[in-house]
Amino acid sequence: MTPDRVYTVADYLLDRLVELSVDIVFGVPGDFTLGFLDHIDAHPALTWVGTANELGAGYAADGYARVRGLGVVCTTFGVGELSAINAVAGAYAEHVPLLHLVGSPTEAVQTAGRPTHHSLGDGDFLHTLRMTTEITVAQAMLTADTAAAEIDRVLLHIIARSQPGYLSLPADVAEAPTTPPTSHLTPAPAPSDPVAVREFRAAAAHLLAGHTPVVLADIFVHRAGAQAELDTLIDRGGLKYASLMWGRRVVDESGPGYLGLYLGAASNSAVRDAVENAPTLITVGVYFTDLISGFFSQHLDPASRIDVQPHTAVVAGRVFVDIEMRDALAILTEMTPVTSGAPLSPTESKPLPTPTPSAGHKLTQTELWSAVSSALTSRDLVLADQGTSYYGMAGHALPHAALFIGQPLWASIGYTLPALLGASLAAPHRRPVLLIGDGAAQLTFAELGTIIRLGLSAIIVVVNNNGYTVERAIHGADKTYNDIASWRWTLLPEALGAEHGRFHAVCVDTTEDLETELRDAAVHGDRLTLIEARTAETDVPPVLQAVAAAAASANDPTPRSNRT
Repeated sequence: MTPDRVYTVADYLLDRLVELSVDIVFGVPGDFTLGFLDHIDAHPALTWVGTANELGAGYAADGYARVRGLGVVCTTFGVGELSAINAVAGAYAEHVPLLHLVGSPTEAVQTAGRPTHHSLGDGDFLHTLRMTTEITVAQAMLTADTAAAEIDRVLLHIIARSQPGYLSLPADVAEAPTTPPTSHLTPAPAPSDPVAVREFRAAAAHLLAGHTPVVLADIFVHRAGAQAELDTLIDRGGLKYASLMWGRRVVDESGPGYLGLYLGAASNSAVRDAVENAPTLITVGVYFTDLISGFFSQHLDPASRIDVQPHTAVVAGRVFVDIEMRDALAILTEMTPVTSGAPLSPTESKPLPTPTPSAGHKLTQTELWSAVSSALTSRDLVLADQGTSYYGMAGHALPHAALFIGQPLWASIGYTLPALLGASLAAPHRRPVLLIGDGAAQLTFAELGTIIRLGLSAIIVVVNNNGYTVERAIHGADKTYNDIASWRWTLLPEALGAEHGRFHAVCVDTTEDLETELRDAAVHGDRLTLIEARTAETDVPPVLQAVAAAAASANDPTPRSNRT
């Protein structure tokens, strides 16, 4: 900030974002945001990353937030913000802290109520703000007088709830003078209620007496910032543990006590038995959704269960409110005996080894995901799109410390390609690996151009199985509505701006060729690698077969009594 430059509302907002560890703003410029973008351009700690469209920007900001802790997508009023609203809704459903910043017309234009471009033409400029109230935890139309306080309020709500917030910034308000922050915007951790802590301790001690618990963990461990406390509990007691697919990043899948993934009736039998028949089961941050529970086929006995959530805990059906997850885990750790002697031996029932295919054997889904998982390392940032990619990885453990991102609740196909952009910028020391189906990739593949423009050396595996294979597995295996256009995937990097020598694109249809290309990608880590892996359109991973069958049953309109 030069001495003669006026400090503005735009500057205040950007300084608050930097204070919350944001260093990138994603978006698409529009005439209502251009002045604000000058402030981003001038800020020494911020970078603007423009994307191909607003939906891609929203997904990128979501991926960034899952790694960094807060993401920002900036769009223009009306047409821009509604293009991003699907991404904001996904962040709301999956509890991702995201700020949607909208550049809107000046206060004078809004007051005049004239038909203005990007509006509905009726003089009401609050339509879109009202729309977003359903998918954000805090909203504000900023004015010069209250901007600083409203910015702080919305940002604090985003961080406290780990869900999106919305700010509409009129172009003239962005340039209004204000004073810089005088104190840090520090979200205060919620204290646990002492009475709840005391009563929880007593109830948990009674249930745990004489038992060695099994732990089942899920995504809200990450959202609550309780990863270290969970690790301590498991390590201290040498406990056996499993996770749900959504939360597989919260446990060490290479550890000796790792059982595997629990998916209800779709689980490996050994994992299901260990979890459902545990003498005492501690569930931490577990949130069952249809697609990760075999359509709610889990069977967990509440009488032998301690359930710990971000702000509550339940012991054998008794609810304790206002107890924070970190405090509850610390209490459970205190009453867990320290393990002595040799560590536990692994108990997971491993997938059967993939048979060595004969020369010329066509690639199968089973071989595909075995080869991909074998090529992953602990420094990888892995994003698997909903469908064959997400469920194909379910049968394979991840290397310790690798990050895994998917979107199983909102389940918007195509999410992971732009999310890879944001997540890899948030964690530049990691190797980005994207696993995505051809149908999903067609929705958002324009953002490959952004990835190329920024020089990101990602490995992208596009599973070409000629259409919507998940839908084929659920219903309509031979229907044309599950067909898609046939793209020449290996030509796209160059078409989207990649220079010769800076990318490698190849099509494979055998296990040997796939393994060779994955090894080659590891050696040439300074370039973009796109591998088109061709499999049969009706070939699906075993876990997906079980989930698809459950989905077909759940979506069947025929009364259960009439089914044969």
